[in-house]
Amino acid sequence: MLISQLPMMVNAQFELRLKIPEADGTFHAIDLTATCLWSHEDINPQYYDSGFNVLQAPEEYEQLIGVLVQYFRFDPLQASV
Repeated sequence: MLISQLPMMVNAQFELRLKIPEADGTFHAIDLTATCLWSHEDINPQYYDSGFNVLQAPEEYEQLIGVLVQYFRFDPLQASV
């Protein structure tokens, strides 16, 4: 999901860039192509929320998603330890 100050055009294809912070204070860019599926006003009326379907992304994007899913998933077996 993207949070922006302007609404995104639904069904339009966009070239997006994720800027991932590195330990040394620099950013690592991951470029991808995505289609906007929806866009509506955020709970804060100064912003808009938009959802995307990623069409093309490098392998490093898929690895990042895998790491995030692993980190944020709820595993009841680990929670009881």
